[in-house]
Amino acid sequence: MKFSIDWLQEYVDTGDLTPEALSDHLTMLGLEVDSVDPLFPELKNLLTVKVLEVESHPNADKLSLCQVDTGEEVLNIVCGAPNVREGLITAFAPVGTIMPDGTKIKASKVRGIKSFGMLCSERELGLSESHEGIMELPADTEHGQPLLTALGMDDLVVEVDLTPNRPDCASVIGIAREVSGITRTPLTRPVEKASLDINRSFFSVDVENNELCPRYTAKLIKNVTIGQSPWWLRKRLLSVGLRPINNVVDITNFVMMEYGQPLHAFDYDQLAGKQIIVRNPRSDEKSFTTLDGEKRDIDPDMLLICDAEKPVAVAGVMGGLYSEVTDKTTNILLESACFNPISIRKTARKLNLGSEASYRFERGVDPGGCLVVLERAANLLCEIAGGEKTEGGADYYGGVRPLNSQTLRISRTASLLGIDLDYDKIADHLTSIGIRCKPKDDDTLWVNPPTFRVDIEREVDLVEEVARLVGYNNIPTTLPTVHLSYPDKDSKRELRAGISILLADTGFTEAINYSFVTEKHLEMMLLADDDPRRNLVQLLNPLSEEQSVMRSMLLPSLLENLKRNNNFQKSAVKLFEVGKVFTPQGENEQPVERDRLTCILSGRRSGESSYLYNDNAGVDIFDAKGTVELLLETLRLRGCGKEDVVTIRLPEDDECENYSESNQCLILDSPKGIVGQVAKLVGSVAKEFGIKQDLYFIDLDFDLLCDLKTTAKNFTSLPVFPAIKRDIALLVPVGTKAGDMLETIKKSKEKFIESCDIFDVFQGKTLEKGMKSIAVSVTYRSPTKTLTEKNVNKSHTKLINLLTSKFNGSLREG
Repeated sequence: MKFSIDWLQEYVDTGDLTPEALSDHLTMLGLEVDSVDPLFPELKNLLTVKVLEVESHPNADKLSLCQVDTGEEVLNIVCGAPNVREGLITAFAPVGTIMPDGTKIKASKVRGIKSFGMLCSERELGLSESHEGIMELPADTEHGQPLLTALGMDDLVVEVDLTPNRPDCASVIGIAREVSGITRTPLTRPVEKASLDINRSFFSVDVENNELCPRYTAKLIKNVTIGQSPWWLRKRLLSVGLRPINNVVDITNFVMMEYGQPLHAFDYDQLAGKQIIVRNPRSDEKSFTTLDGEKRDIDPDMLLICDAEKPVAVAGVMGGLYSEVTDKTTNILLESACFNPISIRKTARKLNLGSEASYRFERGVDPGGCLVVLERAANLLCEIAGGEKTEGGADYYGGVRPLNSQTLRISRTASLLGIDLDYDKIADHLTSIGIRCKPKDDDTLWVNPPTFRVDIEREVDLVEEVARLVGYNNIPTTLPTVHLSYPDKDSKRELRAGISILLADTGFTEAINYSFVTEKHLEMMLLADDDPRRNLVQLLNPLSEEQSVMRSMLLPSLLENLKRNNNFQKSAVKLFEVGKVFTPQGENEQPVERDRLTCILSGRRSGESSYLYNDNAGVDIFDAKGTVELLLETLRLRGCGKEDVVTIRLPEDDECENYSESNQCLILDSPKGIVGQVAKLVGSVAKEFGIKQDLYFIDLDFDLLCDLKTTAKNFTSLPVFPAIKRDIALLVPVGTKAGDMLETIKKSKEKFIESCDIFDVFQGKTLEKGMKSIAVSVTYRSPTKTLTEKNVNKSHTKLINLLTSKFNGSLREG
């Protein structure tokens, strides 16, 4: 949006505000000023001169030799304009001037006579397309002064970057209203109020869609004379970058820039049936020729202005070629309307026709200002074009909405802005920009936003208005209050992250699979018919048959991952996944989601490392068991106290899964239930997935792991006294479990035992049939003294007796 300072001051007294201060104020009001530039800076070196003498050029019939007075000197000028004459005041470009088209004026000989400058036409100055002769200034214009001063164009142009929610400021009066709120000086408008008597004797208006056209007003102006606009009007348009055309078009453009309401002038005599019909295109209306002569395709959802026979304009965007105002026009039907912003925006984009009118209609114009603008334009047409207003006109307002009254709480406003406010302060600010208000109670105001403020829809919009008018720079800066409390962490998320890091450190790679899987997995895993995991959540609109259900277990997806790795000749694979499994709960109920942790191990124990340093041994059940033990110890669920929270045991009847090898399966048990299992995958299941190598898996209930109470950490001082190690090698029946022997040692009442470990299990021909050798290393230490041989021998003897009696064993000799 552009305006000149001089134009602005027609409506509001800016007082002692400098252009810089005015720009700062507007920017702080939310109307960001992009630039403040002089008007026509390229004309700053031009002067007004008086032609003293005119003689015919001795060497050219169509050239004249002129003597011109610049106020300081008299110069010879060669001129070819037919209207040059003695006493004429005109525009002069001295030597060295750079013209708007880039031409540099030089002293040069023209047909043998030297010329010291150039007398200029309006087209050469960029003021109009007139080139019939040089510019003629009023006879009383003082010569020798800057041309811009003589033309009243020694002014500044301000360009404001408007936000889409402020269409009320897309006019000079809209900007003036904001300035009035700053300076607290009255706003003066050429027309304050207007009324219109409905008169259908000259024409009629029908609106078929009041959603797309809430208001349509029109008035007939007769006996206009088309001609050039007076200089003051052309100057206003030139100052904002609009090209003057003729007095009628210039008036509609001027009033649009003045009030922000686009207008359109139809040649009344070209309207068939003297009717205006606002409607959508008929089925047979596929194209329309606009003012620029282009034939454009139209859509059924576009809004057209039509006469009794045909469309004459695209509503809010551009007029038609066959109803435009021409030099022969004498009667004008003047339109001032309000159209649906969304409809205009879509139409302008589809037709690729952006204009000053569509710019304003797209953002929303004031439906309450149509008559005022119509009256203003009609008055100017009578004044400048010699027209005559007919009585009455048309005013359709079937789609105008009632005023959107709002309540504004004083306490709420003060709280949001962080400043002290009362009724008088708020009312003073709001009324300064035309927003009426009155008290409702001690803490509330009734506010009636004017119709030109289409952006005010709720209380918070009014709070924003108060903030703007108080001044954002006058609102104290307050840092937010932040409590110095450490946010609670999600223990489950922390545990998941820790487990992921631990498994990655031990050589595993995390896999992330889709929750959508195929139902075939259940058959491939040999699940029993009554297995609850067969009850699946079906997808209503699956991506494919392979992703038709939500998974009830993680292992099948990891087996698919292993197969893919094998296909790429990667046989040593360790993968894990922490993810959700889903159990349906019934119709219209969300499924239960539980997290599980599943790992798989397959191939060489040493992975892809060189055979030079590692053997070719494959993983076995003990690798999987070791991974679980490390995990449980890290989580302090095992091996961190006298009692393990999670124990590892052999499966009982029916505890082993159908897809697990029963002789290589371990159950993880806890006080809250079975945590999971470690096992070797049945070969037939592996074959179903296309896997030809042994595979071991770990499948744990992650949610249950998170619910278990871990062993508290106990810290003791470092030992001061030395330890003594003794070994025990016992011959025991083959069925004896080495782990049971360790548990017996740990639970014995010998106070000097610090730790114990198995370091050898042996079976062979050298031993008695049905027997095996288990060797245990026991560490003794006292926290209060150095142990003697006597102390250790006594405890060690008791321990040997305990083991031999409990496990029916004997000491192994040699």
